[in-house]
Amino acid sequence: MGGQLVPEDSVPSAAPLDLAVPWAQARVLVAGLGVSGRAAVQALRDAAKVASVVTVDRSAPDADAQDESGVDLSQVDLVVASPGWAPSSALLVAARAAGVPVWSEVELAWALRVPRADGSFAPWLAVTGTNGKTTTVEMLASILSAAGLRTAAVGNVGTPVVVAALDPGLDVLAVELSSFQLHFTHSMSVQAGAVLNIAADHLDWHGSLEAYAADKGRVYERAQVACVYNVADPRTEHLVREADVLEAARAIGFTVGAPARAQLGVIEDVLVDRAFHAAPDDPARHRSAQELATFADLAHLAGPGGTVPVHVVADALAAAALARAHGVSAQAVREGLRAFRPGAHRIQGVATVDGVTYVDDSKATNPHAASASLGAYEPGSVVWIAGGLAKGATYDELVRARLSRLRAVVLIGADPAPIEGALARHAPDVPVVRVDPGDTGTVMQRAVERARDLAVPGDTVLLAPASASMDQFTSYAARGEAFAQAARSLVGAETTLGG
Repeated sequence: MGGQLVPEDSVPSAAPLDLAVPWAQARVLVAGLGVSGRAAVQALRDAAKVASVVTVDRSAPDADAQDESGVDLSQVDLVVASPGWAPSSALLVAARAAGVPVWSEVELAWALRVPRADGSFAPWLAVTGTNGKTTTVEMLASILSAAGLRTAAVGNVGTPVVVAALDPGLDVLAVELSSFQLHFTHSMSVQAGAVLNIAADHLDWHGSLEAYAADKGRVYERAQVACVYNVADPRTEHLVREADVLEAARAIGFTVGAPARAQLGVIEDVLVDRAFHAAPDDPARHRSAQELATFADLAHLAGPGGTVPVHVVADALAAAALARAHGVSAQAVREGLRAFRPGAHRIQGVATVDGVTYVDDSKATNPHAASASLGAYEPGSVVWIAGGLAKGATYDELVRARLSRLRAVVLIGADPAPIEGALARHAPDVPVVRVDPGDTGTVMQRAVERARDLAVPGDTVLLAPASASMDQFTSYAARGEAFAQAARSLVGAETTLGG
């Protein structure tokens, strides 16, 4: 690894590669009117100036159609699908059968992106993976900003990619991409892309772990400079090996251990670069490394006990690798990591009551993320609030790995059986309380009250649901806010500032 990969002829142009008609004649159907769907509609009308845009969304009153079965695909030249629309959706299956191309909003953004003042296009640095995407892309944006570059963290993190792609004032885009977005992305060519990790998630959408991983691997296709992979996760390296990339692209690993050649890693308490630290013809290249930052630069991200969690270090290394692929200095990496502050609902202390700390990690929406969260705590010190929409996930591995951390478990969710079953099989001695899901409006208040009854001074009540939120909440953020509000409403609660 670290050498050249499979060559590709050229970087794709901005032209829509599989659209049979010019934009001005195109009749486009936008499926789904969430944030990205509405941004796509705006871009199609204002930037592409297409002949017509029709929208379909059964939950949006202002959509042109609520029932997709009535859509006449013979009058459609392109479908732009929002992330919530699975490939198995009847409309998308019918579109592909009829030869109508299906794009993601990300693919639309690539096709419509506008040049900067010098005529070149702003490079994309893209991050995907099961967990850590948002932290990594926000770290990356912080590093790029520290380097004096005009940038934005976009994509799955919030701002639609197509909005940023139409801004000629940006120097570089830090792009978070989900597997949903990547599935219908066909021609994107990032300057550098990273897959942080692969664990079972969204299997109900993709159908299998293999299909899920393959969609993640699309971030590497046509990569121009670097494919960043996780040394500890062989699946990510396999995806690099399978990718068709441009001739100059290199495979760059990141590891929380000592780095080999063409890797970023850790030596004692120092984050170091052995990939971009010297010119290719430097005879000392393979015997040297460059310091990027120290654990002290990440001290503000420390978890309980003052230790920086391993997964935070890994995210920092991945962000640094992408930034270094863009040519950012080591000093900017250090300054950007020092300046970075995590968003809400990511291991965020929200209250302390009777010596018990309440921590909101509602962003832990799958078993892999919840395992990382639980792993930061001392044995027997966590009352774990878990449950929600399983999305086809299983929980046996999570419970086996983290049962030593548990004092008790409070289960929420419309169907807590998957986690309850894993607990019964692997942690039969851990007390488990199931919160009746009947009154959704009070579910979190009741869960927090039950957790308080189970905790003792020095414990942590941790919301790390290992599941999606849509069965009882509108989003993981709404779930986290309900938890914080419930914790702060307890008698004797003191607000905790943390994150």
